[in-house]
Amino acid sequence: KERLFLCVKRWLTANEDSYLMMCESLAEALELEVVATSFARMHEPTRLPLLQCLQAINTGCTVSELGRETLANAEACLRSVEKLKSLYPDHWLHNACLLASACEFCLSELAYEYPAEVVGKDMTPSEYLRELVEKGIAKRFPDVVSTSVRATIEKELTLIHEQKYEHFFLTIYDIVQFAQSKGILYQGRGSAANSVVCYCLEITAVDPRQIDVLFERFISKERNEPPDIDVDFEHERREEVIQYIYQKYGRQRTALAATVVTYRFKSALREIGKSLGVNAVDLDFFIKNVNRRDRALSWQSQLDELGLSPDSSQAKKFVTLVEQLIGFPRHLSQHVGGFVISAGPLYELVPIENAAMAERTVIQWDKDDLESLKLLKVDVLALGMLTAIRKSFDMLRDHYGQQCSIPFITKLGDDQQVYARIQRADTVGIFQIESRAQMTMLPRLKPRCYYDLVVQIAIVRPGPIQGDMVHPYLLRRSGKEAISYPSKAVEKVLSRTMGVPIFQEQVIALAMIAAGFTGGEADQLRRAMASWKKNGELMKFRAKLITGMTERGYLNEYAERLFEQITGFGEYGFPESHSASFAVLAYVSAWLKHYYPAVFYIGLLNSLPMGFYTANQLVQDAKRHNVKIFPCCVLQSEHDHKLTRYKSEYAVRLGLRIVKGLKQSSTEKIVKYREKNAIHSIQQVRNLGLSNGCLQALASANAFAGVSDNRFASRWELMDDSTNLPLFRSKVKKRHSDKKSSVEQREQAYLRQPSLFDDLVEDYASMGLSVNQHPIALLASANLLPRFTCANKIEQIPHKSIVSVIGVVACKQSPGTAAGVTFITLEDHTGNSNVIIWQASAREQKQAYLNAKILQVKGILERGDGGVIHIIAGRLIDLTHLLDELETKCREFR
Repeated sequence: KERLFLCVKRWLTANEDSYLMMCESLAEALELEVVATSFARMHEPTRLPLLQCLQAINTGCTVSELGRETLANAEACLRSVEKLKSLYPDHWLHNACLLASACEFCLSELAYEYPAEVVGKDMTPSEYLRELVEKGIAKRFPDVVSTSVRATIEKELTLIHEQKYEHFFLTIYDIVQFAQSKGILYQGRGSAANSVVCYCLEITAVDPRQIDVLFERFISKERNEPPDIDVDFEHERREEVIQYIYQKYGRQRTALAATVVTYRFKSALREIGKSLGVNAVDLDFFIKNVNRRDRALSWQSQLDELGLSPDSSQAKKFVTLVEQLIGFPRHLSQHVGGFVISAGPLYELVPIENAAMAERTVIQWDKDDLESLKLLKVDVLALGMLTAIRKSFDMLRDHYGQQCSIPFITKLGDDQQVYARIQRADTVGIFQIESRAQMTMLPRLKPRCYYDLVVQIAIVRPGPIQGDMVHPYLLRRSGKEAISYPSKAVEKVLSRTMGVPIFQEQVIALAMIAAGFTGGEADQLRRAMASWKKNGELMKFRAKLITGMTERGYLNEYAERLFEQITGFGEYGFPESHSASFAVLAYVSAWLKHYYPAVFYIGLLNSLPMGFYTANQLVQDAKRHNVKIFPCCVLQSEHDHKLTRYKSEYAVRLGLRIVKGLKQSSTEKIVKYREKNAIHSIQQVRNLGLSNGCLQALASANAFAGVSDNRFASRWELMDDSTNLPLFRSKVKKRHSDKKSSVEQREQAYLRQPSLFDDLVEDYASMGLSVNQHPIALLASANLLPRFTCANKIEQIPHKSIVSVIGVVACKQSPGTAAGVTFITLEDHTGNSNVIIWQASAREQKQAYLNAKILQVKGILERGDGGVIHIIAGRLIDLTHLLDELETKCREFR
């Protein structure tokens, strides 16, 4: 009874006197102490409208429909002591203070222990880790281990032992060994993953001798917290790894970290609008026509332009509530792959719950909370490119008889033919260097070797761009600017990037050697860099950095410039270790595209959704590289896209997976039936028991082309239900045993033939692409387009010429570092045109800018460094109406 209390709240509601008398009688009857409580649901009374909206969102109704379910006043908030004294007896408040003082807890009371399963029998963790590292040395360095590499290994092992992190490395080793045993492709990244110890443990394929690894980046005595290793696995097979971890340690001892999903503009506007009873059509209109990339014009002002009255009290309330809800926690979700593993039951340390997905457990804390408790977190992440590469390797083995792997390709050395393709920015589908910004940089930087790719991947990031490091690097690389260093120590850190700091590790190393920072202080600097815009922590390092550098003989000007570059990293300075891991996959994917293009495209198409491009864009790029593409067909296609012989080469046969609305189980029935029976008619497919929706989807995609005149005829035949009756079904089966029956059926074919426009619209509606036609080519052949320059002719246009281009809007990007500039990629039947739209132009022509699927741009052609061509947009003309029913997908502002 001494642990049981009766809590009483006063919200000044009707009939509260009766409620208080009942509580006092209950406390007296049960001999319980009464505790005063506010049952606060908001921190201040002004938040009542937001609380009511959240109630409405939670119950799925409007605020006006809540009725008695909503609060009658704003008393359910944090109130002053004076007000509480006026509401509650003194001894009730005294009991509340006593109860609060009794609830003492400190996180330091929790004692985390690493799991012991990963340690070899009769060995200490340190002994077992050393044994595995020595085995790895024999494999990774078969000839001889240099003195410097051996010294680095000893330094790493010593520090790992001092910090007692052996279990962490052994746990990662155990997970990647499982992946190896199952043939699951993986790649470790992060500073820890690019240590020599991790290289020997086969956690990463990156040879640390190829990059400058700063071990203090992830382990230091002062940092005193577990290191961080990210391991990417094939995104389609990561679940196998996740279930292995659950099976090995049990769901009581392991769980995924959580992440808090917050409201953003679109979700906040939609939910607040619903709760206030705003028409759904109006909400869609607002969301569609507000340009969130226009940072100079607030969304509030844009709503006024779209018809929301700024003087209306209801409109003001709507805007205010949306402002309050943005950034508000929406729900708790599972982290992308952060696993926590403990020696004992995890629920003794942290609160856990079942995830929405079956066979998964989630911790109710996010990764920042876990770092505070110093729990072992293993990042098991998913990467689509690994799936695509592994599928490409399988095809090379099955069709070419070539055993291929990532180490096999990297050991071949830097292939200049592959790099020539990269330098031309022919990188659609190539990992990490496929974005518009990367494609613009490639002809300027002209990567010629692996480390050039490392720099290329890292330099097109907000950190180097905002720190004004890109132009100096390019000038020095091209020989237009002399390379200089203020000291030999600085030269050692920056020599690989020509005296310009590009990576986080370089900034940290400079702080250590030039300003006297310790390893722990340098790591604190890194953390401050990552969040300085949120809390301004970075500024407290300014004096120490500048003073430390000037005391060591560096000019104050150089110290000031270095600090400005550090602040330029903002919230995104890219680590060299991550870039090094990504560069390996970038080169491997570029190698595959160069030597085995059909294999490369199939690997990507069979791994979607992933990456930067849609299936349509990949197919268009494949056709531009002379890869023959055959449409999907019930007679020859399987579920996945596949290689097929065409003359003396391999071509691509699209799989039935591309058909929207078609279930995989249905495609499997067709393929299984086809193994024993030849398909001569649509009725045979109907007899397999496929749903009408699946059959209609196949007809729309013209997948019955081999047994029907056209997609209209296929639909016409599917409308005839008489053949499904038992009396007719047996006769149909018997008649279909003779191939002539298909000829007889064709005599009754549907008379109307689909036009080219019909086929194009149907192709995009049913598959999102068209193998035979491109919208721009079709419109041009029908003389529906004004005069324009095709993408493949743009190179012939002189600098500063006025030009007109037309294309399907394939991609829109408006990076935060671009000062309001939008980059749009227009795709026609000959290639892509790169368009730059200034903020003022976008604002003045918002409808075409935001909503056009087929866009005409009239502007000025400009040639930049490396022959990069852009069209500076002047006038934007929406031509979507020419193909109103066309369903194209654009990569919107990602």
